[in-house]
Amino acid sequence: MTLGTCRKPFLLAAAIALLISGCMTVGPDYETPDTDLPAQWRKVAPEAFKVESELPERWWSTFNDPVLDSLIERARAGNLTLQEAYARIKEARAFLGVARGERLPAIDGTGSVERFRASEGIFQQPLPPASRTDTFRGTGFDATWEIDFFGRISRQVEAAGADFEASIEDYRDILVVLYGDIATTYTNVRTLQERIRITEKNVETQRDTLRIVRLRRDAELAPDLDVEQAKLILATTESNIPQLRAALVANINRLSVLLGQPPSALHAELSVPKPIPMPPIAAQVTQPANLLRQRPDIRRAERLLAAQTARVGAATADLYPRFSLSGVFAFQTVSGSLYEWDNHAFSFGPSFRWNIFDGGRVRSFIDAQDARTEAALKSYENTVLLAMDEVETAITAYTQEGIRKQALVRSVVAAQRSVDLVLKLYRTGLTNFLNVLDMERSLFAQEDSLADSQGLISLQLIRVYTALGGGWNPQAERTQEQEKQSDKQPLTIFGVDLPEVPWP
Repeated sequence: MTLGTCRKPFLLAAAIALLISGCMTVGPDYETPDTDLPAQWRKVAPEAFKVESELPERWWSTFNDPVLDSLIERARAGNLTLQEAYARIKEARAFLGVARGERLPAIDGTGSVERFRASEGIFQQPLPPASRTDTFRGTGFDATWEIDFFGRISRQVEAAGADFEASIEDYRDILVVLYGDIATTYTNVRTLQERIRITEKNVETQRDTLRIVRLRRDAELAPDLDVEQAKLILATTESNIPQLRAALVANINRLSVLLGQPPSALHAELSVPKPIPMPPIAAQVTQPANLLRQRPDIRRAERLLAAQTARVGAATADLYPRFSLSGVFAFQTVSGSLYEWDNHAFSFGPSFRWNIFDGGRVRSFIDAQDARTEAALKSYENTVLLAMDEVETAITAYTQEGIRKQALVRSVVAAQRSVDLVLKLYRTGLTNFLNVLDMERSLFAQEDSLADSQGLISLQLIRVYTALGGGWNPQAERTQEQEKQSDKQPLTIFGVDLPEVPWP
């Protein structure tokens, strides 16, 4: 091989290096949207909330209920919807690896063995069969490498990376909703148990009243009408118990499913009534500006917008030529040893392809990607507005429910005193039985409303924490088990470790 022949590949390599160094990325560069958020929430009662810079990392612990803490930990490990989202993260991460792989050469190994026989008609003189039959053998490899001159591959990697990050935010959003669902359903269980207790207590009270009325009827001090009215209110109160018990079973079943277990798994554990989890004296909220980094659905919408913006650049790159480098190296022979150096063959050189005319398809596709980007931007802005609406509504509902609960406490005290007084008056014949029925009916209604309000005030605070995006933390969410999993290791292509990607 001559010196001039040796210098040609080096000159070509130098030209390629110069070409790569001059690469440019076409299309719009992504910029995070400017979002105007108020400095404070519209109305936060200081007696109900403390405005802090951060939310409690484990907001459910503020209810001081060990059973609730245990249920949330088990749900995080066993919830099937969460596991499905985890699988989607792995899928998005794999597609990110696919996009990154486009930056590297594609190398294929080749090999073939062909037995062939030449036709007699191509020779002037007949040849013996042995001279017309031979075997072709060949082996080697070929490689192609697209030079990302206009950033088509870079934009695709950018889009895949943003999609991967969006899948992580989707996981976190499911986590936030899951924690809220667990706390909500558990609160419903304890509220229903309290309402059943109150109903059964009122049933016993009304049975005592019925016995008193019957004694007065037997003593001819009360008419049969009083007895029937006492039976009516007793039966009406008893009719509420089956509905409450059915709702209780349904909520326990739902809790079991949220934990990834059969519906009957938690009945033994939750069958013993316990108090309704009560919120702290002053709950903790953050500033509106923190929604952008705390709400996973907003973060997901922002990442989807970034991915779509990158796709505009990838589509724009199709307006320009694609440059690639290809080469083949092989050993080929029909006789002798295959791997003798004289039997080697190679080809090497650059090429380009440019779609000069396509009937406007590329530009129409770019327009479609632009429209999708605009839609993604509006989706992001709408997600922010809906998040603010959820927080404002939940804060107001929690504050007003606290006021309602205080009024119900006073009404229950007054109703209990009224029942005690009216029973004394009835025994002495100073009032009719209709007043007794009205007061007992009112007492039951107020006690049931108070129990419902006690549960509802906790539910409203849970909605506040969920609306604020509380319950996830990138560092807290990483467990030792996840760190040991092989699919968390850096992507490796041709021995090159790609940068480690974030994990939920």
